[in-house]
Amino acid sequence: MNNSVTNTTRLLWAGLRALLVLTLVTGVIYPLVITGIAQGLFHGKANGSEIKSDGKVVGSSLIGQSYNLPLKKGQETPEPDLRWFQGRPANGLGTNSVNTRYKLILSGATNLSADNKDLVQQVKDAKAAVIKDNSVPGYTVKVSEVPADAVTSSGSGLDPNISPQYAEVQVHRIAAENGLSVSQVEKLVKDHTQGRTLGFMGEPRVNVLELNTALKDLVAKMS
Repeated sequence: MNNSVTNTTRLLWAGLRALLVLTLVTGVIYPLVITGIAQGLFHGKANGSEIKSDGKVVGSSLIGQSYNLPLKKGQETPEPDLRWFQGRPANGLGTNSVNTRYKLILSGATNLSADNKDLVQQVKDAKAAVIKDNSVPGYTVKVSEVPADAVTSSGSGLDPNISPQYAEVQVHRIAAENGLSVSQVEKLVKDHTQGRTLGFMGEPRVNVLELNTALKDLVAKMS
């Protein structure tokens, strides 16, 4: 009887020691080592790929933002603030209907088929808006110049990037709205155009938040 109790006690203490060791290794030491490596080698990515302006965090390079004017009385859809480069449409986003205390955004695509009447109309309306908004005296956007990403949303609805073609369509409008020369804005776009990852993955792209942050600095410098 005594031997049985002793063996049980030993097994319990052995199990407890194993639990404590594994908790220390996997729950404390390992996370601290991984966190230290991430902070040391990938500091920016480990902290959310933050973008700063005037010393303050203004967003993440991984999440697209909208650049709209404040809603007017009785207005349901905000108008774009034409002083800034615009990102891709976000037709798939929805508002949280469960927790009404916080206005959370739901990420997602429209899930509409290519021949869906609603999607076709959205594309037509978006194309007309791109042409209207970006045509300024001396420069008119042609239908053939409007790229696909200017009129369609991404799978997440939160794509932070646009194509260089869409950025170039907006150059003349940005220059006119901010009192800059076209060449200044073109250089801004060129300087913030990223090539394919490792030279072959993905497509050339322009991060809208980074571009608008640089635009803000340029406008302030020229003032």
